Amino acid sequence: MLLLQTNDVTRRFGADVLFHNMNLQIQEHGRTALVGRNGAGKTTFLKMIAGITEPDEGTITKAKDLTIGYLAQDQGLDSQNSIWSELDTVFTPLHKMEKQIHDLEQQLGELDSSSEHYQQILASYDTLQTSFKKQGGYEYASRMRGILHGFGFDEDTYDTPINSLSGGQKTKLALAKILLQAPGLLILDEPTNHLDMNILAWLEDYLKSYQGALLIVSHDRYFLDRVVNDVYDLDNKTLTHYTGNYTQFVQHKQERLQAEWKHYDQQQKKIAKLEDFVNRNIVRASTTKRAQARRKQLEKMERLDRPETDDKSIHFHFHADKASGNEVLDVEQAKVGYHEQVLAGPLSFTVRKPQRIGIVGPNGIGKSTLLKSILHKIPLISGTIKMGANLEIGYYDQEQQQLHPHKTVLEEVWDDHPEVPEKDIRSLLGSFLFVGDDVYKVVHELSGGEKARLELTKLSFKSINFLILDEPTNHLDIDSREVLESAINEFDGTVLFISHDRYFINQVATDILAMQQNGIKHYEGDYDDYLAAKDKENPTIVENANTNKGAAGKQSYQQNKEQQRARRKIQRQVDSLEKEMADLENQQSAVQEQMSQPEIATDIGKLTDLQKQLDALAAKAEEVELAWTEAAEKLEDFDQQN
Repeated sequence: MLLLQTNDVTRRFGADVLFHNMNLQIQEHGRTALVGRNGAGKTTFLKMIAGITEPDEGTITKAKDLTIGYLAQDQGLDSQNSIWSELDTVFTPLHKMEKQIHDLEQQLGELDSSSEHYQQILASYDTLQTSFKKQGGYEYASRMRGILHGFGFDEDTYDTPINSLSGGQKTKLALAKILLQAPGLLILDEPTNHLDMNILAWLEDYLKSYQGALLIVSHDRYFLDRVVNDVYDLDNKTLTHYTGNYTQFVQHKQERLQAEWKHYDQQQKKIAKLEDFVNRNIVRASTTKRAQARRKQLEKMERLDRPETDDKSIHFHFHADKASGNEVLDVEQAKVGYHEQVLAGPLSFTVRKPQRIGIVGPNGIGKSTLLKSILHKIPLISGTIKMGANLEIGYYDQEQQQLHPHKTVLEEVWDDHPEVPEKDIRSLLGSFLFVGDDVYKVVHELSGGEKARLELTKLSFKSINFLILDEPTNHLDIDSREVLESAINEFDGTVLFISHDRYFINQVATDILAMQQNGIKHYEGDYDDYLAAKDKENPTIVENANTNKGAAGKQSYQQNKEQQRARRKIQRQVDSLEKEMADLENQQSAVQEQMSQPEIATDIGKLTDLQKQLDALAAKAEEVELAWTEAAEKLEDFDQQN
């Protein structure tokens, strides 16, 4: 059943079009993601679907009686109530019904059971009780406790006034409240902000079993992979629909763009040949009819548009002027905290070149404090920290406190490197998408994403052989996260980082440090390897999965991961062969161009040599094309089987 549909929706800002021809469908029980770059208009579109704003053009149709719940990004509860009483307001209709039931019970106790009025009251009582039970009247308290527990609120916090909580806790409660409301269509804009990994795993399982439909905007690719099976890509100011989770969407989009470019290039070559024939033969009496036929063919041809995408992306790399020693960092029996108040410890671990170590653990455990203690920004309460030789440290601060709020973007970088010409500084800033007048923006006026890009700009300019990163993917869109992943993977130095982005951890980590209040434990591998190791340690507990799925769910996930790796390997082979085919075609064209030159056309010796060269290239091209055909068929068979 179709719950909601947008038809050719458009949003304008003056003469500028933010997006147009937006066509989206939400099916009953749908699990849909909306993805796209920061600034593409995702939140604007969600507000239209939620009925908060209206489109400039187009229509949005909804199923009769569809209830919609919309949770904006970082939207927190603002209430004088306690945690329990505020969430309990969701069930006000049930409380009214409950009071009616008690009133009827009192009346029944006062009436003669043989009277007609008693029977009428009893019938009303039975009807009301049935309705009360059907609407969850006997379950709402356990539902509230279950959701509060899932979001990390223990029973001893239920009486806490909401206005005394942190911003992150208020955001979690806003999400808890809307989940309790259980609308037919639940719209979530970045719901994973402020959630640690255990809560994320719980939320994923909760949403997978949610009875209504979901429409989600999130930069958490791991979350999207586990929750959604439908993706709408807001790219080039319009929507394209893909079936599958996020990883499948990335594959399908790449394949679609490759196919579109291939067809476009083929048509362009055909057009060029036809136009060349017409130009050379239209004035010759013997060939003019054929040229006219080719011209008509060109006129009737439906020309393909040049494939386009929002391809603006940051591009950079980290570099080191000198290598560090093998022993980068030794932490022994360290206790971290503030003013003798211990957050965590004792902590003991080592970092060696060229490890890329991710630190994971609950929010508030002291992970950021640990990094600041390593950097001597906060003193250890006890224990020792030993740094290696020849270290050049680069630090990314998630709180962005290293930026000067009253400097411009240009000054923030140039003041650190006054010897560098302005054009070189501006060129570097351009690679992080600070172009034109953007370089004169004042830091305190920048968005979180812009500040993140500015911090990365400064890091890329420095000579670094040891990167220390505190939540580096916060505020970055998905494309920027992928560029950061590539930069880290190409970096020759050592990396120690904190992240809640499980997809990011899987892409870059060689080791995991799991931090708890009483210690820290080392695991080899990425995040999935860490989960597998945890499962072996606790065979009765399957983290990130419902207990009834057991090890089979984990095995299925691992099998899917292996399948994705196998497919990427075949895809790389296909891409490589396509590139080789294009190179050989260009070489053949170059030889043919040489053969057509007047000074060579009359030289039999040179013509013979060039013909041999052309024949060899043609034979090689045929061989490569055969290999490409086999690889492409193998890829097609793989997709059909999986």
